[in-house]
Amino acid sequence: MRSQDCRQGCEENWFWRKIGRCQRCMDQLTVLSVACWVVWFIWFQEDPTSIESIALIVGGFLFNGLLFLHLWMKFVILPWRARHNGQSGK
Repeated sequence: MRSQDCRQGCEENWFWRKIGRCQRCMDQLTVLSVACWVVWFIWFQEDPTSIESIALIVGGFLFNGLLFLHLWMKFVILPWRARHNGQSGK
């Protein structure tokens, strides 16, 4: 998907229509996930019961979960749909 298409898709399409198709969104989730876990590991690992530490853990898992959903759609569901639609047309 080109940058212009991605920008337009991110602004106009509903969540399930863009998930796994927008590279910019996946890049942002990757950076947020890595940053969240690095910050937790460096500053909050010693006190995992503090509010800040719990917030970073929850945020990290949410970023990772959404990134996993994007990657699952991109590499499993969308190729499967393309193969399935191609076979049903024959």
